[in-house]
Amino acid sequence: MPDSVPPPADRHLVRQIAIWAVKILVSGGLLYVPLGRVDLDRLWHVARTASVPWLTVALVLFGVSTMVSAWRWGLLLSAQGIELRFPTLASSFLVATFFGNFLPSNIGGDVMRIRDTARAAGSKTLATTVVLLDRGLGLLGLVFVAALGATLAAHASEAIGPIGPGILWAMLAAGLGVLFPALLKPHGVARLLRPLQRLHQEWVTERIDRFTEALERFRAAPGALVTCFLGAIVVQGLLVLFYAAIARGLGIPVSIAHLAILIPLSFIVQMAPVSVNGFGVREGIFTFYFSQLHLPIESALALSFIGAALIMLYSVSGAVAYLTRKAERTAVTTT
Repeated sequence: MPDSVPPPADRHLVRQIAIWAVKILVSGGLLYVPLGRVDLDRLWHVARTASVPWLTVALVLFGVSTMVSAWRWGLLLSAQGIELRFPTLASSFLVATFFGNFLPSNIGGDVMRIRDTARAAGSKTLATTVVLLDRGLGLLGLVFVAALGATLAAHASEAIGPIGPGILWAMLAAGLGVLFPALLKPHGVARLLRPLQRLHQEWVTERIDRFTEALERFRAAPGALVTCFLGAIVVQGLLVLFYAAIARGLGIPVSIAHLAILIPLSFIVQMAPVSVNGFGVREGIFTFYFSQLHLPIESALALSFIGAALIMLYSVSGAVAYLTRKAERTAVTTT
């Protein structure tokens, strides 16, 4: 019998293995470069002398940022007529944070959020649209905080980082230039998506219609969108303070203005699916930025590693929430 074409499941598995092999190589290679340039004993000394009270403050700040994020998500859901209790959303966001940090994927957390709200929304397309807009507004909040930090650093005559405020404000304007027309002219977006109907006429048409209807409801709720955007700025500000508390605990003399540039930019670059949960990419950005400020590479790596460790530590609460929720569902099923 002649060789047959591998079944789709086998091809998918081979493709996934290849993708993750590349990601592991990228993360490993990017980590090897800065680690090969530092004194590991000095790096360990910087890390182990961190102030526990300041690290505790950092954990609290990160926890507050996740609660504000859950509240923002609830605003967007409410604008679509989907009313869910805040404890439910907060628990779901914690679970999403856990999966986002421990699954080998950049979108694992978003998948969990979509799954948790699809039933209440009555549509996976609607739940996905809400999460995508939440992500989009969050991205704009990242760029806003970075642009503000660059402006403050420039006005304070501090050392100039690799990206000036003009470029960052232009990026923000470009992002708003894409988002606002989509919200103001939903049917224009629908027309742009119509060519996708060639893939599957009925299925694609139905989803485009639901997507357009969701955009129209968002257009009718500008207050929710503005508040959500302001909430995104608050979240990014809290994340900057999270890293500022760690830097204070490590005795690193880096200003909040420069952290306001570095942290959002590192999050933006980590969105590219080229590494394992941003490892290597994040450290590369931190070390590059610190070198521009003439700060030790050891400090950059310590800040990056401890920040990632604290986020993963906090994310364990999402595993507890997930197991608790699963146990409650099992108990309801068996009674």
